[in-house]
Amino acid sequence: MQENITLVAVVVVALFFDFTNGFHDSANAIATSVSTRALNPRTAVLLSAVLNFAGAFVSIKVAATIAKGIVNPDAITLSILLAGLVGAITWNLVTWFLGLPSSSSHALIGGVAGAAVAAAGWKVIEWNGLWSKVVKPSVLAPVLGLVTALVLMLAIVWVIRRRSPSKVNRFFRQGQIVSGSFVAFAHGTNDAQKTMGIISLALIATGHLAAEPFSVPLWVIASSATALGIGTYAGGWRIIKTLGTRIAKIDPPQGFAAQSACAGILFTTAHFGFPVSTTQTITGSVMGAGASRRFSAVRWGVAGNIVTAWILTLPAAALVGALMELVTRMPGGDLVVFLLAGLIAAAAFFGRRYEMRRLIPATA
Repeated sequence: MQENITLVAVVVVALFFDFTNGFHDSANAIATSVSTRALNPRTAVLLSAVLNFAGAFVSIKVAATIAKGIVNPDAITLSILLAGLVGAITWNLVTWFLGLPSSSSHALIGGVAGAAVAAAGWKVIEWNGLWSKVVKPSVLAPVLGLVTALVLMLAIVWVIRRRSPSKVNRFFRQGQIVSGSFVAFAHGTNDAQKTMGIISLALIATGHLAAEPFSVPLWVIASSATALGIGTYAGGWRIIKTLGTRIAKIDPPQGFAAQSACAGILFTTAHFGFPVSTTQTITGSVMGAGASRRFSAVRWGVAGNIVTAWILTLPAAALVGALMELVTRMPGGDLVVFLLAGLIAAAAFFGRRYEMRRLIPATA
């Protein structure tokens, strides 16, 4: 009975993480479309939410990596998963309040890994999987995004060099609706699977799901997709501002190039089961598109702050996850950690209200 209650708690907290992933990462697909006025914010968020939901049904390869490729599944308990999720949620909200587009994916991996290490030692980490499926792709994805967007933008500049700027901008604003939609769909394909992997791991740990062959129940896919979609619709306006204007002021052709580069990379990595960061990939792509005309157009100081947040994400989330795992050892520890997740949810709610109050005067 106690185990089933804890399992329900893990599922609820995992879906709340998915919700925070949605509003934390909603900027990924829509920031450039909003900043170039290809779409108004509400339409962009709604479109992104729908396509995030749809993209979640495409594949489960990333879910398999999360469930089996990072931490030894035999060492996983519900308490570890609960602690790791709270670690990931905490870091998501910290970076959201600061307006830094950090990686929800790496927060989740770091939180679960930290909790697992605290419980069973370093031997539980699948080092080969962590290096080959997380670290290497995560380093390469933003670099590839930067280079791809830069090359694509240089090609676009050559094609449009003798055309009217007003006609060019009008054409690429329409193009951004398509490219932004692809980013949103790819984000759903990539990010919703991470929550699917955690819930599936919890089901395996409690004997409700067979470990081999790996599968994800339809209800897990649907609930993860729904939580991500709702979170996306809630929006993350601070991060939209950072991605859309503070890294580099971009025009519609640059926005199209950045989104196209990002979407292509996300689809490719999802196909191979690499849980890369959508945030890092689109940020690198925006930097590449912004640098296409002159490198000084990129605000490298802001980019440096983002890189710092990326570097801190894994260890910071791991530290919080490890601390939460220690709390679960106390009498009623799982309940305490679950209640902490509720307090964090309340903080997110009030933070959202405060953010909207700031947004309304700015757009009035």
